[in-house]
Amino acid sequence: MSSLRDRTSVTGGRRTLKSAISCVGRGLHSGLDVALNLVPAAPGTGVIFHRTDLNISIPARFDHVSDTRLCTVVSLGDARVGTIEHLMAALAAARVDDLVVEVDAPELPVFDGSAAPFLFLIESAGIAEHGGVRESIEILRVVRVEHNGGFAELRPHGAGGAGFELSLAIEFSASAIGAQALNFTLSTEGFAAELAPARTFTLAGEIEALREAGLAKGGSLANAIVVDGPKVLNPEGLRFEDEFVRHKMLDVVGDMALAGAPISGRFVGARTGHALNNMLLRALFADAANYRMVRGPVAAVLERTAA
Repeated sequence: MSSLRDRTSVTGGRRTLKSAISCVGRGLHSGLDVALNLVPAAPGTGVIFHRTDLNISIPARFDHVSDTRLCTVVSLGDARVGTIEHLMAALAAARVDDLVVEVDAPELPVFDGSAAPFLFLIESAGIAEHGGVRESIEILRVVRVEHNGGFAELRPHGAGGAGFELSLAIEFSASAIGAQALNFTLSTEGFAAELAPARTFTLAGEIEALREAGLAKGGSLANAIVVDGPKVLNPEGLRFEDEFVRHKMLDVVGDMALAGAPISGRFVGARTGHALNNMLLRALFADAANYRMVRGPVAAVLERTAA
């Protein structure tokens, strides 16, 4: 991923892709074939999902999240796009600010269940700084949400902190997963090596119920880790010993990217998921005293420190 290394100038310019890039894949939950096209956009556009079959555009923003069952879904009216978290994480790590994501189905392709294919598409298209002023969201005080024994927090940086720091703990009854924890500071190269390859996962005993609920119709051992008690059923095994918490961290990065600008602060969570992640952003923006927007050179310095 050397072509994605930090090129942010002291002006804090916004970034988009150099050229459009397209692919076809299958939706994890819908099981549908999906045509995906990543299209450069003008400065200030942000990330927008455009349903080409409906001609409706949906901003990639926390307040457009309408469903968080096993993935993050954004919607506008009757139009929806799901399983967006892996692409959003890749865009956040690559620091792509402005992009139109064209899709002809209600879900993005799952590929291998990780964010690595999305990073490959971004690298292949290339990144261009194209003007405008980039902002970051500086966390000023602790914001916390809790649900069903899990919690998620955004905290201000400690002394010497910069960029987006994350700490996450998970715990599952399946002994193949158990309790895992991970600390991570978001950067393009760190994400590419440590989080992007980590795949989504499920428990074997839950698959039938998921399909009865209309979910995981496109799931297979090719795009998800399946755990049965102490066993990982995928013949190739795991990509990391702690792949499960790495993927959950990947999901956090993608969900937090729906803030609309990079976060400067610390995320701390335990047993969190898409619902709690979205609740956290809603709580953050519910009170303007929780944060401030930082523009231009300061935001650029934060980005380079994180890289």
